[in-house]
Amino acid sequence: MKKRNKFKHVIYMLVALAMLLYALPQLSFQNGPGWVFGFGVVWCLFAFLVIAAHLHFIIGVDEEKHKQLEAVRRHKLEQWQGKWNEEAARASQRS
Repeated sequence: MKKRNKFKHVIYMLVALAMLLYALPQLSFQNGPGWVFGFGVVWCLFAFLVIAAHLHFIIGVDEEKHKQLEAVRRHKLEQWQGKWNEEAARASQRS
């Protein structure tokens, strides 16, 4: 499942890169500051952001962080279950 998930991100990154390469010659950056220039810069920044996000996921920078967060979630779930069991035991003793 993880391999397929990474493959999907590779495809999306390549599509974003292709869109950027296709659009760069058609965007006008020579008119100086203005709405057309601003649009071109913002569009390129968003495209680079999408490419960087997919590349970040493909490289797997967050895998260790994800494992640590999963361990914390499991520990919290165990604490909650223990608390619920104690409350249930107290409630059954009162009855």
